[in-house]
Amino acid sequence: MIRRIFTITMISLVAASVFAQDKKGYQITINDKDSATNAIVDAKLKAAFFKVYPDFAQADGYRTKRKVMLDLVMDQTPKIIAKAGEIKVNSEWVKNKSQQKIEKELKTALAKNWVSYSVDKKKGYTLTFISKDPNLDPAVRKNLIATYFEIYPTLVKTFNDKSTHDVLFVVDTAYKAVAEASGNRILFSAGYMKAHPTDIDVVTHETMHIVQGYGYSAGPVWLTEGIADYVRYKYGVDNVGSKWSLPAYNEKQSYTNSYRITARFFEWLEQNVKPGLIPTLDLQLRAHQYTAQSWVTLTGKSIDELWADYGKKPEVKLKYSDKKS
Repeated sequence: MIRRIFTITMISLVAASVFAQDKKGYQITINDKDSATNAIVDAKLKAAFFKVYPDFAQADGYRTKRKVMLDLVMDQTPKIIAKAGEIKVNSEWVKNKSQQKIEKELKTALAKNWVSYSVDKKKGYTLTFISKDPNLDPAVRKNLIATYFEIYPTLVKTFNDKSTHDVLFVVDTAYKAVAEASGNRILFSAGYMKAHPTDIDVVTHETMHIVQGYGYSAGPVWLTEGIADYVRYKYGVDNVGSKWSLPAYNEKQSYTNSYRITARFFEWLEQNVKPGLIPTLDLQLRAHQYTAQSWVTLTGKSIDELWADYGKKPEVKLKYSDKKS
């Protein structure tokens, strides 16, 4: 008898919840005590979740939860209350609502987690800007947006005209590095932007990562980051204003140091060895055709031989972008 009661209880609990997961690992558990009679409603909620929540999570910022609990509740005035990992839906409101209305209301509820949300369009390019920082300086926000529209179209036309024209910026208080690009999203540290409000060309570096679009195993990280900082040097809108520069050569450096050290070496190569070398390497990386032999094929020397030549005579003419000039 005890075993039978336990079994019935377990069946009842299973019937009161609906679980679903998609291929990207997003999961939803719907707690609905009337799931047997609300099968159509639960199906609509699942569909709305997988249509709306992954985009929210991608836009929301840093480590947004992929496992979500959805509760159908009666004592709730709002139609939907939602945040990362948790959704509450008014069980009376949702009855007989269309799929479109449920999705729209879920989007609205999730967007309330952000301090600000805007979409700007200009000459075929779109920028969605989300801030989770209530203290973000409006001037910084304005400059980040302006830099995108000034520089990104140029990078797309110069390096990869197949790049997306729809980019997302997220300023996140939970993210503690500087910035990172993934897919069409760039994540900015709210703390970094507060401490370095003039460093608007972080946009140039990160949007170049979107343009690069190399995918996995296309080449070494030092090469990818070196190209991005080389592009910041060449195309940045105000490197002087942010006090950003390429460091002078010293014998302790290596081309594998990445970022600015590698970028200066690349500018030296462009001036002294082979003009157009870096854009060519960029093309090879995107096509997954880059190998260590690429340096020999393109310049007649290995990367180590080129670095040795650089060390013997590292002088290079540098000119930095300046908004005031």
